[in-house]
Amino acid sequence: MRLFFHKLTHWEYWPFYVVYIPVYFLWGYFALRARSIFFFNAANPTIKNGGFIMESKKKIYDLIPQQYYPKTELIVAGTPIDSILKTIAEAKITFPLIVKPDIGLRGSAVKKIHNADEFENYSEKADFDYLVQDLIPYANEIGVFYVRYPHEKQGRITGIVAKEFLIVTGDGVSTIEQLLKKDPRHEMQLKALRREYGQKLDAVLPNGEQANLVPYGNHIRGAKFIDCSHWITPKFTQVINEMCLQVNGFYFGRLDLMYHNLADLEAGKNFAVVELNGAASEPTHIYDPKHSLFFGWKELLRHIRYMYEISAANHKLGHPYLPHKAGMREYRLSRVHERKIVNF
Repeated sequence: MRLFFHKLTHWEYWPFYVVYIPVYFLWGYFALRARSIFFFNAANPTIKNGGFIMESKKKIYDLIPQQYYPKTELIVAGTPIDSILKTIAEAKITFPLIVKPDIGLRGSAVKKIHNADEFENYSEKADFDYLVQDLIPYANEIGVFYVRYPHEKQGRITGIVAKEFLIVTGDGVSTIEQLLKKDPRHEMQLKALRREYGQKLDAVLPNGEQANLVPYGNHIRGAKFIDCSHWITPKFTQVINEMCLQVNGFYFGRLDLMYHNLADLEAGKNFAVVELNGAASEPTHIYDPKHSLFFGWKELLRHIRYMYEISAANHKLGHPYLPHKAGMREYRLSRVHERKIVNF
């Protein structure tokens, strides 16, 4: 009951289809204007479906200059483990490392892998293509929403979200599971954490020692999102714009970055792209617990308008909207893929 009331009184946990009710009406209006439900296809012309559904992360990484993201290898489902280990050794990717579906869904099936045994277990279970990545050596993560119209050479940052990982701090007495139960945000992850860590949750952490149980900033996996849009400065905007201009055909979406500190980030050094997300991107700074649902609606509607206007502008330049039949086929494929990974 405690968790039920926590979810009820914190709209950040409400179902997607409830939070997005006002967006459906605006989307319908824009769809009528565009004469296509799938107008998002033109938002980012070089990314499959504009980055809304069924887009390959590897193909998106291939658009980004190599210096901005970690070493990444695509593993096709069913590849023998010996071949996989040879591939990552040749790529000089070492343990611990990150694995995640090539076509993702809000952090599902993203894992930190510590050794070959864990890797083999993941590989045997995965019936989908996935990526193997170097672990990024920076401690902090943010999401940066970027918008640029096709005629512009200078884009803008429309929101920044900082991410607090699911970290517990030991008191020398409580088990990790008991520590998790002290915070409703963390306790909601217990089922998934038990599946991943098993009896390790019975360990008692020494006083002051921290354990990062989910080392990536995903809201569904227990991260806390904090609106840091006040970090937007001309210098940081220039850093992001300079990078995004090198990503051919990218106009609308969110970059998830890991970085050392803010000074380095603003100077354009010691950071790496975790992911570049396209038309399906949310302005995730809305999920800061301090924000009201009305603030969330305002920001969602603002960003849907950006996406439509950019799509319409690209359409005038000759980039097609996704035909209805093709769009429905992609949607059905996405539902099948979702079932593969959501409970991995």
